[in-house]
Amino acid sequence: MIDRSTIERILDAAQIVDVVQEFVQLKKRGVNFLGLCPFHNEKTPSFTVSPSKEIFKCFGCGKVGNSVNFVMEHEHLTYPEALKYLARRYHIEVVEKELSQEELEKQNERESLLIVSSYAARQFSENLFQTDEGISVGLAYFKERGFRQDTLKKFEVGYSFERRDAFSKKALEDGYKKDFLVKTGLSIQHEDRIFDRFANRVMFPIHSLSGQVLGFGGRVLKTDPKSAKYLNSPESEIYHKSRILYGAYQARKAVTQEDRCYLVEGYTDVLSMHEANVENVVASSGTSLTVEQIRLIKRFTQNITILYDGDAAGIKASLRGIDLVLEEGMNVKIVLIPDNEDPDSYSKKLSNEEFLRFLKDNETDFIRFKTQLLLSEANNDPVKKADLIRDVVKSIAVIPEAITRTVYIKECSTVLEVAEPILYNEVNKLRHQKNFQDRNKYPGPEDLPVLPQIIVKPIQREPVSYYSEKEVIRLLLKFGSVEFERTLNKEDGKEEVLTVADYVVREITSDDLLFDDRVCSKIFADFKFHVEHGLIAGDKQFVKHEDPEISALSADLLADSHELSKIWKEKQTYVETEEMVLKEMVGDSVLKFKSDKIMILRKDIMAQLEEAVKANETEKVLMLQKRYSNLSVVLGLISRKLGNRILL
Repeated sequence: MIDRSTIERILDAAQIVDVVQEFVQLKKRGVNFLGLCPFHNEKTPSFTVSPSKEIFKCFGCGKVGNSVNFVMEHEHLTYPEALKYLARRYHIEVVEKELSQEELEKQNERESLLIVSSYAARQFSENLFQTDEGISVGLAYFKERGFRQDTLKKFEVGYSFERRDAFSKKALEDGYKKDFLVKTGLSIQHEDRIFDRFANRVMFPIHSLSGQVLGFGGRVLKTDPKSAKYLNSPESEIYHKSRILYGAYQARKAVTQEDRCYLVEGYTDVLSMHEANVENVVASSGTSLTVEQIRLIKRFTQNITILYDGDAAGIKASLRGIDLVLEEGMNVKIVLIPDNEDPDSYSKKLSNEEFLRFLKDNETDFIRFKTQLLLSEANNDPVKKADLIRDVVKSIAVIPEAITRTVYIKECSTVLEVAEPILYNEVNKLRHQKNFQDRNKYPGPEDLPVLPQIIVKPIQREPVSYYSEKEVIRLLLKFGSVEFERTLNKEDGKEEVLTVADYVVREITSDDLLFDDRVCSKIFADFKFHVEHGLIAGDKQFVKHEDPEISALSADLLADSHELSKIWKEKQTYVETEEMVLKEMVGDSVLKFKSDKIMILRKDIMAQLEEAVKANETEKVLMLQKRYSNLSVVLGLISRKLGNRILL
């Protein structure tokens, strides 16, 4: 368990903008920050972060919360795990007893797999730098390739011993379960034997955006036609290669600062570019580029530059990736590395300044790149040239923004010497084809909701107090400590100040009313305690509450979808704010809360009346009728106070 004082230190230290910016590119908008939501696919930013309220909210998918809630949701962590993550980030010591083997086994599978992967990364790193075999074989390989030790340590590069069961045997001796070793793919079980998947390979840990080790890539050191040159971890609960980019953890800040991401193919390409002071680089790790990987980059920048080496066959096979990037609305450039070179080798042949200049000077848009690549094959053949034009038009057609499509059509018209109207016509024909639209959706799992069967039923209106309960709690959170009214004490003549919280708590408790919603009830109980003890409850106290349900609801209720723009403020435009009509608004909200409770009580009494009539209980019928009549009178009074509003 983490003690309360440590939790408070973590919550106080965790700045919402800093935490979210680790995963999402944010741009300042007024007093808030705006970015693309990491929890659902969107092309127009609706993800808002409020540094003053220390909350985030997506007005697209509805996700909301504080720093801890964000880390929980994004990294699929429990509340204690998210707290520990933030504690590590802000260098806050969390003292906990060491987990026993029995307690370790009780952890959920995902956490256990992460623990095993982290252990493996440490072991491989120790093998590389601290053992004779690692230094003479693994480290010698990297020295020969020209890599510095600080770069290897930055990426936690390691080495797996040549002996086929060295890692598995050591892990079992250290108390790690065979089941988790196999599920991570670090070990392979064959009948009653267990051996290492990555024996005699240099190891490249693959990290999540928060730095957790999810899987590994291993490069073989001995020439063996039976062994793959590179081997990746198999798919598991924590490792999905189509959703991960190698180097994303180390590159995320540089990508945001440079507002550009370089995409390469291999692990060593990433390492070499870091050594050339180009840190905004990630690798697809030898897999075909996927939509999930593109969306990962899109969180940090709209601009992506893909680096290809001189292998024409490999480039042609990768062209589909360009269309995927275009369809996500990103700006894509291509840099072609000279023949017989790759980013790793070529960056070492040039100085850092020369390599960076090469990247900038040799960027080209996808139309010119595709045209140059495919025109050489057309060889002045009209039919092949027509096919080339169709190929380029298909790429333009997937671009979601009309203005961007128009710019590229003009470019295509100039380069390929085809009239613009013809290109517009072809693009529009493609975009209106149903099979084209379906083929270019590229949905993720979150984009495919299961639609329930629609059954038309008569509209039934039932009195529900949930919305009035939420409104009362919202006003308490936002204005609880604000002055509601001033009164003179008749006994001593002193002026007393009544806050919104004082008024709301007094009005609700004096009538013995209760909140039906569990979370609203918890928040109101806290306000009641503070009022009864003469204390002030601030909104931050609830946004940073240790109960995730309370913090999430508080963040949701405090998140405003609109604010007065700077232009209107400068023009001193009159806009009636909640603060201007606070007294009336609070009074009306409390009355609506009471009326909802009365409606529910009347419904219960009506049900009891029916039972009493059936049972012929005359006295009970009269008593219930009187209660129902009294409640109706009170409801009428509330209606008049609310301006003769019809209460439903």
